[in-house]
Amino acid sequence: MSNDVDVLVIGAGACGLAAAIAAHDAGASVAIVEKMDRPGGNSSLSTGSVPAANSRFQREAGITDDPKTYVRDLMGIAKETDDLALVERLAEVSAETIEWLIDTLGARMALITAYKHIGHSVPRLHAPVSRRGQDLVDDLLRFVEERDIPLAVGNAVEGLIFEDGAVKGARIRTAEGMSEIRAGKTILAVNGFAGDPELVKRYCPEIAGAQYFGARGSTGEAIRWGEEVGADFANMAAYQGYAAVAYPHGSLLSWTTIEKGGILVGADGKRFGDESTGYSGYARIVLAQGEYAYAIFDQKIFDIAALEEEFMELVKFGGVKKADTIEDAARLMDLDPEAVAHEVALYNAAVSGQSVDRFGRKDFGLGALKAPFYVCRVTPGLFHTQGGLRIDRDARVLAKSGQPIPNLFAGGGAAAGISGRAGALGYASGNGLLSAIALGRIAGIVAAEELQRS
Repeated sequence: MSNDVDVLVIGAGACGLAAAIAAHDAGASVAIVEKMDRPGGNSSLSTGSVPAANSRFQREAGITDDPKTYVRDLMGIAKETDDLALVERLAEVSAETIEWLIDTLGARMALITAYKHIGHSVPRLHAPVSRRGQDLVDDLLRFVEERDIPLAVGNAVEGLIFEDGAVKGARIRTAEGMSEIRAGKTILAVNGFAGDPELVKRYCPEIAGAQYFGARGSTGEAIRWGEEVGADFANMAAYQGYAAVAYPHGSLLSWTTIEKGGILVGADGKRFGDESTGYSGYARIVLAQGEYAYAIFDQKIFDIAALEEEFMELVKFGGVKKADTIEDAARLMDLDPEAVAHEVALYNAAVSGQSVDRFGRKDFGLGALKAPFYVCRVTPGLFHTQGGLRIDRDARVLAKSGQPIPNLFAGGGAAAGISGRAGALGYASGNGLLSAIALGRIAGIVAAEELQRS
């Protein structure tokens, strides 16, 4: 039976769009199907930050970096992983990935030098100026459109066509009913399983119960399809959390506010841990202490965060409140003024070296907190899972035997990630998008090359 298309891409987030572009440019005919009514997925909800080690943009900025340093940074926070080779592979291709995005395709991105963010020893995040993932997705959609690659939204894949031990395409539910698309190669670029409470409870129990803030399409299809075709899995207990989602606004409070020296207190007005753990790893700590927490920072921190559009939108809509004294800031959130003032005094004493921070925090950002103060109510959230289908260095999905499942590739949320074996401490800024775009590009290129050789 002849194929309808050379390469079928399932999912239209950054991974799927990158895969389609790469496969097309390598000479294959490509089609993309997306179950939701609009493309983007978690990529649209991100800051659009893609890390790269030794990119030309780093070199031009005088920043010394290399893949080995990046791997060391990643494993320094992750400690353990089911697939060190994947970590090394993505670090190796990170620079060529960002240069492909910007130089070859024309994505509107630049190196961020104002901060490094969690997990990185040097500035290596490249992002849209707006810090909006939607801008990156819009660029990728434009590149897809320029190539006349078919993209069908609202077309949910019900399962893979698996015949004679090989994947031959997918069964798709459309408005007209069920149909099949037969393909020489199939690339799974769907989201993870963070939107499925049962799968989260099974694989990531420590964050089960946290509110899910990711894309609605993250319902674990890749896990179920993988089980059906005998695939292996890796890093299934790893996830990305976010410790400070503004409530009730639902937007992220920029972690710059904490990384640069802000603190989080609970409903009792007291701190409850080391905030420098990072926005992902600290999410479970916030979840354990209560429903809400309150971010407190000062003017010098506000001025840096103000460079980010999403932060200023939160300010515009009243999510961040200002007060002349710490007591007044506490009252704005119905917190005990004396308790909050005492916590800030203790924190400032640790900053100045008069005492040791009782939670072990050593990185105090820009120093002591001083009036005027800003406060924001936040809640912890789960954004996406970091485990999935085990793949080889060319994004081929592996069976439990260790051999590739013929014609099946995966990237992004569908594939095992680079954030460690378990928990959220191994998540470094940009891990998700690097896994999405780099693996999507690799899968597209390799799939096209295999078809040309067959």
